[in-house]
Amino acid sequence: MKYILVTGGVISGIGKGIIASSVGTILKSCGLHVTAIKIDPYINIDAGTFSPYEHVVPHITDAIQEWVMKQAKISVDDDGMEPQVCVIELGGTVGDIESMPFIEAFRQFQFKVKKENFCNIHVSLIPQPSATGEQKTKPTQNSVRELRGLGLTPDLIMCRCTTPLETAVKEKISMFCHVEPTQVICVHDVPSVYRVPLLLEDQGVVSYLCQRLNLPVEMKPRKLLTKWKEMADRSDRLLESVSIALVGKYTKLSDSYTSVIKALEHSALAINHKLEVKYIDSADLETATLQEEPVKYHEAWQKLCSAHGVLVPGGFGVRGTEGKMQAINWARKQNKPFLGVCLGMQLAVCEFARNVLGWEDANSTEFNPESKHPVVIDMPEHNPGQMGGTMRLGKRRTIFKSSSSVLRKLYGNVEYVEERHRHRFEVNPELKHHFEEKGLQFVGQDVEGERMEVIELEDHYYFVGVQYHPEFTSRPINPSPPYFGLLLAAAGKLQSYLTKGCRLSPRDTYSDCSGSSSPEMELSELKFLSL
Repeated sequence: MKYILVTGGVISGIGKGIIASSVGTILKSCGLHVTAIKIDPYINIDAGTFSPYEHVVPHITDAIQEWVMKQAKISVDDDGMEPQVCVIELGGTVGDIESMPFIEAFRQFQFKVKKENFCNIHVSLIPQPSATGEQKTKPTQNSVRELRGLGLTPDLIMCRCTTPLETAVKEKISMFCHVEPTQVICVHDVPSVYRVPLLLEDQGVVSYLCQRLNLPVEMKPRKLLTKWKEMADRSDRLLESVSIALVGKYTKLSDSYTSVIKALEHSALAINHKLEVKYIDSADLETATLQEEPVKYHEAWQKLCSAHGVLVPGGFGVRGTEGKMQAINWARKQNKPFLGVCLGMQLAVCEFARNVLGWEDANSTEFNPESKHPVVIDMPEHNPGQMGGTMRLGKRRTIFKSSSSVLRKLYGNVEYVEERHRHRFEVNPELKHHFEEKGLQFVGQDVEGERMEVIELEDHYYFVGVQYHPEFTSRPINPSPPYFGLLLAAAGKLQSYLTKGCRLSPRDTYSDCSGSSSPEMELSELKFLSL
């Protein structure tokens, strides 16, 4: 097993995740089996329940060295092959007190797995003050010095900069950071993140890693990288636009919905459209805002009404839920494409109960424990005193109960799907028949038939809700079917796509091979029938 540790310096949010995934992409294009681990060094009992405005971070277990070695061997490909390379992103910034134990763990780890099996990529900032326009290397020098003082030596220094790195600057970093000029990689701003793997490839990153880690790679034309370049080129020249109203409660910080936005981007790119996300704070749609800040209220509704589709993502807490239901109500009545994820699905059920079934106080017990019509309830295994620790987490199977389900067709007419979950409440199964009698169908359920996983509304262009989080498995060349359906519907292409047997037109087609790194995998056209 070969390990590539990605660290960062100077500032947080510098792009370690993009660098780590880009390195993984170009190594996969060589036919290697690659896996990845993300570590955020924050000391919290249950960081998963943080508000995104504080910091969304997962919990890390003890005995990190053994844990990393164990996780790295778990297959992430359909062929079940054990990974050959593990890319590890260490969150935070070198020098932070939180990251000290993890840096020390990896200092020891490099000796445990031997030098020929471990290398470090350090991502650093090259600021360019507008007053002088000069690229400054001192922050990077200090960051590398700090890293070396903690016992890790960078093999590649990836310099984040606004403009391409000047030769003199590159040589200066080489001299004062004790690396060869070829080990200083320029990662300047590009039109799309999909250009970053190509940027690394052009600067010989694959060749260096193959030599440094003695990777079993044959230098031959790589079809996946060719298709990746086609996708990046397409991203740069998109002309048609499609707009999606994202109605949430953390819209002031777009990073709060990064996975959701990426899933939308993947789907928009697959249909040759440029994505426009209209961020709407759900609280701004509520009547209380009309009384207090009427301008903000009308601006929010103008955004919603001008969007081609509506997305209500997951979340926690009562704030803004009434506004989300207002948006769902509008999408349902106006026949606008709608996708509800996790809480979004639950609120769609609540809205339907109130306005179609006539249960005016219908709600989730999360928001109103005294409701006479608790259409969303806490799960039996959930302990209200412990928020995240008793969530229903991880990959779960969803069985399709209807052969005519739109979502089933988008998944390739399969009998079941396995997607990732993260929730504490569920639709009350005892009330299921009331909804289905009025046209809201529970087309997907768990294996036991006790948990409602997918809803679809009859006689609506695209009204879908899923209890799971499909954005977590979306890929640039293999978009998530629920999001893909939303974008198809928003662009007016859904019926045509379904009529053609779930096939895209030739101009919209490209490889679907990014989901696997099997060396023998041949590229095929993007057909969701073969997902």
